[in-house]
Amino acid sequence: MGKDKLRKFRENETFKCLIQPSTSEVLNCDHPLKGNWGREVFGNDNPIVVELGCGKGDYTVDLAERNPSCNYIGVDIKGARLWKGAKYATEHNLGNVAFLRTRIEFIESLFAENEISEIWITFADPQIGREKKRLTAPLFMNRYRNFLCKGGIIHLKTDSRYLHEYSLAMAQQNDLHILAAATDIYGADRERLYDSELSSICGRAAVDALFEVQTFYESQYLAQGFPITYLSFLADHEGEYLSPEWAEDLWKDEGHHFVIPSGLAVASKFYPEG
Repeated sequence: MGKDKLRKFRENETFKCLIQPSTSEVLNCDHPLKGNWGREVFGNDNPIVVELGCGKGDYTVDLAERNPSCNYIGVDIKGARLWKGAKYATEHNLGNVAFLRTRIEFIESLFAENEISEIWITFADPQIGREKKRLTAPLFMNRYRNFLCKGGIIHLKTDSRYLHEYSLAMAQQNDLHILAAATDIYGADRERLYDSELSSICGRAAVDALFEVQTFYESQYLAQGFPITYLSFLADHEGEYLSPEWAEDLWKDEGHHFVIPSGLAVASKFYPEG
């Protein structure tokens, strides 16, 4: 392990905004902050928004700076990555930002029922052919439900058309209320997002943030000309979430980027013509 990584790990221990649960706390689901994030970490009862797989925390921090009336928690397992966001939040006295170092598989061990208002999934691994590891799969959706508030929103922003199409099919399979779905947010779909339910429920500022807040990877993909997709839906659902029936073979060779062949129609009310 490099000296710089060791230095970051040591400095991480000094950041009050960075929580690193022990193995026993995660496995036993008894972390003292479970159910107490608002009071113990943020000192208020404002809505809490979680970003899963936040990396260096740039997206979490940017959202928090724009929305001081909400609290934000970035989640990742890589301590050396979290160091950057935690250091920035500490140096800039951002009281509505926290970071949590844990595996997303254990996320329900850290949050209590109705504790979280929204989840952001930004540029996650599409896990092609491995549904159980996909962050919008039924396995994870059942976990999220254990701590999301009624009416809780899940946002998915990705360069992977495979992950986007799977997630849309999952939402449709489980009759989830879809707020917005776009396959090219910086292109043909941009204006449609302002007319979507996302805009009416969360406000135009939330749509503005889709374009103005970017992760490191997103900026790289945009520089290469790749389209960015977005999907948001309410996670309310009775019973177990079901896996979708979807056109996986159409998308699985796409990797992260896929362009629909000319003349191939996409049958979905969420992709209107024009």
